Amino acid sequence: MSKYLWALALVTGLTACAAKKPAQPPSPPPPPPVPIDTKAAWTLRLEHQRVFRDGGVDGPATPPEGPRALAEAISADLEGLAVDPDPALRRRALLAIGRIGAAEGLRALVPALTDPDENARATAAFALGLLASKDAIDPLRAALQDPSLAVRGRAIEALGLIGDPAAAPAVADAAGCRATIAAIEADDEGWPKTPEVEVCRLALFALVRLRDYDALARAALDEQGQPVSRWWPVAYALQRINDARAVPALLTLSSSTGVYTPAFALRGLAAAKDRRVVPPALAMATRPDGDVRLRAAAVRALGQVGGADVVQPLRKIISDPATPPNLALEAVNALAAAGGPQAYGVMLDLLTDPWPAIRAAAITGAAQLDPEGFLLVISTFDRDPDWSVRAALARVLGSLPVDRATPALQELAADDDIRVRGPALESLAKIEVPDLTKRLFDALDAPDFVVRATAARLMGERKPQGGAPRLAAAYVRAAEGDAAYAARAAALEALAKYGGEEALTTLRKALADRDWPIRIRAAELLRELGQPDAAPVRPAPVRQSLELFESPRLLRPDYSPHAFIETRTGTIEIELNVVDSPLTAWTFVELARAGFFNGVRIHRIVPNFVVQAGDPRGDGEGGPGYTIRDEVSPLPFLRGTVGMALDGRDTGGSQFFITVSPQPHLDGRYTVFGKVVNGMDLLDGLSLWDVIERVRIWDGKTMGATSR
Repeated sequence: MSKYLWALALVTGLTACAAKKPAQPPSPPPPPPVPIDTKAAWTLRLEHQRVFRDGGVDGPATPPEGPRALAEAISADLEGLAVDPDPALRRRALLAIGRIGAAEGLRALVPALTDPDENARATAAFALGLLASKDAIDPLRAALQDPSLAVRGRAIEALGLIGDPAAAPAVADAAGCRATIAAIEADDEGWPKTPEVEVCRLALFALVRLRDYDALARAALDEQGQPVSRWWPVAYALQRINDARAVPALLTLSSSTGVYTPAFALRGLAAAKDRRVVPPALAMATRPDGDVRLRAAAVRALGQVGGADVVQPLRKIISDPATPPNLALEAVNALAAAGGPQAYGVMLDLLTDPWPAIRAAAITGAAQLDPEGFLLVISTFDRDPDWSVRAALARVLGSLPVDRATPALQELAADDDIRVRGPALESLAKIEVPDLTKRLFDALDAPDFVVRATAARLMGERKPQGGAPRLAAAYVRAAEGDAAYAARAAALEALAKYGGEEALTTLRKALADRDWPIRIRAAELLRELGQPDAAPVRPAPVRQSLELFESPRLLRPDYSPHAFIETRTGTIEIELNVVDSPLTAWTFVELARAGFFNGVRIHRIVPNFVVQAGDPRGDGEGGPGYTIRDEVSPLPFLRGTVGMALDGRDTGGSQFFITVSPQPHLDGRYTVFGKVVNGMDLLDGLSLWDVIERVRIWDGKTMGATSR
């Protein structure tokens, strides 16, 4: 047989042998490519459920519905999306991993620092800052050498968010700011700027968070210790670093033009108790045509440093009918802080002011200046008709003699307005009334969740005997009946201070609470009690239907909704950000369309800082009865930025704030979900307790009506 025939016979024989084997089932066809919108929907859903994937070590997420259910159950995975071929999807997945906030996210974020796309690398750096893990420090320091300025800037910001002081020298060296920022004008808050300037801006703020004055001086001061620029971030950083060596530079900056730079400089000088702040502060505070934000900063500075020379100017500001209400209120507080017999006389005169905010401030100031005289005077007054004034009285009585304060506090603790009872209970605890333990135990059964939360917190501070089982029972009752989470959170925190098996049992149960913020806090408390593996049960509950995450409204919005907030001073128009914070923006729209904000009062105003509203209770404790997830982004808080108010991580709801000046300490910590585009000048004219008459939403075509 020839070699050829032999080979042919061998092949034929092998084929015949193979043919005798059982037939193998055909390979399944490869799955069809996943549409980009589906991947984007996965990203949004997993982010808000606070899981990295469906199933797996994070626990099963709520199964998706619809025709892609099986594919989603298998394929929805943020770590896989973080290496998707599409750079935009990679970037969004990396941000979602950072927002989830679990240390396991390091697995995807650290490798992404070498992604070929510079925007993906920058997003990974920012997301590592959100994780705040010390294990990210070395990779981020290596990223300071990245060829992209955008990546270096976000790595700098992340190191500041993590807060390791050892990183400060590397941050200052990576920025090299002196020449870059020299020519920028004082109040220039345009954003974004050139990459070189952005790196410097982020470096200045990071060095403040890292608390390193020497590194900050290398970035912002010359060899004589003077500022290389009058740009407001320099003044902000120098006042917030809280170091006496910054005083000479702050004195120079206090004479700058504009609002932001001198206002920040005055604040820093006042915090240092440097009386050289008085002349420039007096000049700014008493200038009738001055910007109210700068005047408020000057008034506050005068109150902080005090002295006889500031009393008369403050009195004049208070008595001048042309003084804006919020500035007058700031002056009352400053005068009380400055002290003196003249100041006390002014406080007494203001106890009958028509504006409740002034009456409340006068009560606080008078009690602080002359406790005995105040008690004598206030005993002749009738019950104030406004709850906020009675609440202020309840607070100050806690610092006065027990025998004189107790009868009034007992009456206030039973006030017909529930918003007064919590402050009264706190003051009763301060003066240690004999029946305090019984009062606290009784308050744990109060109908109002704020009163119960107050009682729980006070019990945690004092730990009365028999308190632990009552707190455990209070948590269970609140879990069954409260829409708000505050009473549950307070009960858990108090239980943790007791410690013991009862606390551990309740805290473990709370890992699966229906409110995600409670699960987070329970895990933190368990770790503090020596349970290092404690973790909240995932996925986080999501209020929205799962179909929403696949809707065009969320994935491809064809317009940016505008909110029109109508007040007595006019209408403030806000453009809502449905790209960087879609769920927060649409939650606001949902509440506005339901009429939730109509008639709600502005319960917090801090001149030159924020205007805050959205609380139906009016005492800062209210909300819609649910919480939403944070959607933190690299967007900065500048004048007119709209942010979601928080009481801890992922505790947003209906309360929102608008910054009236730049506030970099909020960057990377709070959700930005809009910006004021019209009516900016009206912000400074709003007063405490002003009413939001209504909020209307423009949907791109029509102005939506509201109902209630």
